[in-house]
Amino acid sequence: MRHLCYNNRRRGPLTANRARITGMLGRVFFAMAVMAVGTVSSAGQTPAAPRATFTQYCFTCHNQRLKTGGLVLESLDLSHVSTDAETWEKAVRKLRAGLMPPAGAPKLDPAAREALAGWLETELDRNIAQRLPPPGLHRLNRTEYANAIRDLLALEVDASQFLPTDDSTHGFDNIAGALGVSPALLEGYMSAAGKISRLAVGDVTASTQTVYAVPEDSTQNYHVEGLPFGTRGGMLIRHEFPADGEYAFKVTSVKRGNMGTGRAFGDIAGEKLEILVDGERGGIFDWDKETAAQPGSVFEPGTVDLRIPVKAGLHAIGVTFLATNYAPVNDHNGQFLRSTVETGGIPGFTFFPHVGTVRIAGPFNAKGARDTASRRRIFVCQPKQASQETACARQILAQLARRAHRRPSGDQDLEVLMSFYQAGRNKKDFETGIEAALQRILADPEFLFRKEREPANLAPGQAWWISDLELASRLSFFLWSTIPDDELLGLATQGKLRNPAVLEKQVRRMLADGRSQALVTNFTGQWLNLRGLQSQAPVTMLFPDFDDNLRQAFRREVEMLFASVMREDRNIVDLLTADYTFVNERLARHYGIPNIYGSNFRRVMLTTEFDARRGLLGKGALLTVSSQAGRTSPVQRGKWFLQTFLGVTPPDPPPNVPALKPKEGGLTGGNLGGEPSMRRMMEEHRANPACVGCHRIMDPIGFSLENFDAVGAWRTLDGGSPIDASGVLSDGTPLDGPASLRGALLRYSDQYVRTVAEKLLTYALGRGVEYHDMPVVRSIARDAKRENYRFSSLILNIVRSPPFQSSMKAMESSGVSTEAVR
Repeated sequence: MRHLCYNNRRRGPLTANRARITGMLGRVFFAMAVMAVGTVSSAGQTPAAPRATFTQYCFTCHNQRLKTGGLVLESLDLSHVSTDAETWEKAVRKLRAGLMPPAGAPKLDPAAREALAGWLETELDRNIAQRLPPPGLHRLNRTEYANAIRDLLALEVDASQFLPTDDSTHGFDNIAGALGVSPALLEGYMSAAGKISRLAVGDVTASTQTVYAVPEDSTQNYHVEGLPFGTRGGMLIRHEFPADGEYAFKVTSVKRGNMGTGRAFGDIAGEKLEILVDGERGGIFDWDKETAAQPGSVFEPGTVDLRIPVKAGLHAIGVTFLATNYAPVNDHNGQFLRSTVETGGIPGFTFFPHVGTVRIAGPFNAKGARDTASRRRIFVCQPKQASQETACARQILAQLARRAHRRPSGDQDLEVLMSFYQAGRNKKDFETGIEAALQRILADPEFLFRKEREPANLAPGQAWWISDLELASRLSFFLWSTIPDDELLGLATQGKLRNPAVLEKQVRRMLADGRSQALVTNFTGQWLNLRGLQSQAPVTMLFPDFDDNLRQAFRREVEMLFASVMREDRNIVDLLTADYTFVNERLARHYGIPNIYGSNFRRVMLTTEFDARRGLLGKGALLTVSSQAGRTSPVQRGKWFLQTFLGVTPPDPPPNVPALKPKEGGLTGGNLGGEPSMRRMMEEHRANPACVGCHRIMDPIGFSLENFDAVGAWRTLDGGSPIDASGVLSDGTPLDGPASLRGALLRYSDQYVRTVAEKLLTYALGRGVEYHDMPVVRSIARDAKRENYRFSSLILNIVRSPPFQSSMKAMESSGVSTEAVR
């Protein structure tokens, strides 16, 4: 551990070994050196221009008499903005987002607004009392736990089978303060440690059953990606088989109708169902024969049953139909794209059979597991005689403990583990001993929690560099959501990781590694709320084409777009402007993009005809999660836009405001012509004087996206009338559709980048980013701008930042004493 000390000549921090700190570190700690003495510009005098601007444009509303928005700026000391830093940071946010002055008030010239925001930021950056609070005791969340097990033991587990859902705050579920501990959770960890250690070693003989269900709104008329060509429907499963032995597969159908009729859904006869293991056929079945009503039951269709030997380990199980019949395509009546809108049967339509569930039970006649990826990972040596067992056990446990604890193992660590090994060895054999010690490792707090050691004798408010090993963990959980690999641990153990050149090389290596997909999935899933898609269920009678196939395509498209910006190291602003996207046939049909066939995704250029689909604003996933189940919501979309891209949260609505009346659309999801459009309904709604202020901010944004319906499909009519996408932003910018909104957002691209940097820093630190962190956020964005906002520049500047590399002892009061920073 190395303490940080600050000299009184404002020359930045010096580590105990006088290591050079360059770039952003020096600038940020320069600000920290002056934060305690309340330095102000011009010997305590506010420059005339900012004071005059505030008086003319801000104090007319935010004064002691009006208190607009509950905020009084007039009484604050402009000569010492750091005294009210939290309030002024809110003002900076509103200025940078173009929301102040508000709509209807005299407008600030863009150059004047930039100058005012810049002056405030400079004063805050020079004087704000920055803090470096440690995240605290950081429990692994479910995603991190599953990934850690995978990388430690080469074993795929479903953490949701062992652990409850993680709480989320500040927009993410990896925030240390929200990852609490309860007796039930500890019991879950203990139970998981026992089950996973047995599975990893191969000590499983008891039969278990796992049920995989196809989502009820899935369509099974087409090929499923990952299954053999020439098949349709069904599902692809990745299942961990615990031991060599026989396993029973039971496939049930989607039932016909809601009440159960003893028949499987689907009118087409002669279908063949195939069950595959790693692409090899395990069996083929006559669907009609197998799913005939069970003897003695008029309510339950039969099942497809197969029992075959399978080797232990992870295998891909395919359950699918041979694609030999295209009858539904030839129906005279056009079907909805979702085939399960009505499973009771519709006269004049024919439907394919659908797989409902797949149950895998076993092992039967278990023979243990002799050659699995997890055993190869664990048993790095094999004793040939009893005298070699102890040395081999120490070798195995030292390696496992080093990865699990994320540090080199000491003699005391090994003695504890060897005692558990010996107890297990005494009960049965060598492998039982290893299993017992592995269970102890998986239940160890050092595996389940991330804790950074605070040096002794620190004064409150004194900062210190975290160790290289702790830095390796922060880096690995940030970019991979898992434990460090051997290369990262090796560099950290040698004390080389903090070297700027070494650190940059490791960051670039980690971004290029396949494990960085975790950053794509987890960060976009929460920042852009892609996880919310899974619970999004548009009203079937209004949007009968919407199915799980489209839901998953929505998610995949945005993840692939984000991944392309990351892996190609593109400008982060390309997320807003990209003239390409990723689609399969199902998504292309939804967007109206022609000549795309098959279930596989491919990159396509967006021509002028599909300009509205460019960037994140045109993506069906985001348009769907920002809508309600039966209609669009201009307010919801406007709020989502402000929060996601500009980092501004509008006020909550006043109490007792009536909700909009539900729309009564037809089967196509549009109005039949006899009811008002969404715009007209909103205009009537915001006639309430208590609502108009906030609606002036959000509604123009939402109206500009009204050509996209509640599932992101393009439309031109609403309520039988042409859609009016026009509006005016708070800063006076006119809007007339998605392209103009995208253009308006690009004018605030610097604020967008700061917002992304703030979200990434929150995710990286595992704690909320507060007002006192904003100087660092601005510094990260400024440095990235010199690199054309490349994705890697944002990540590298976060990793180099003081909050990522250091911590500070909790302060006894809200202020920072002179002693704390000297």
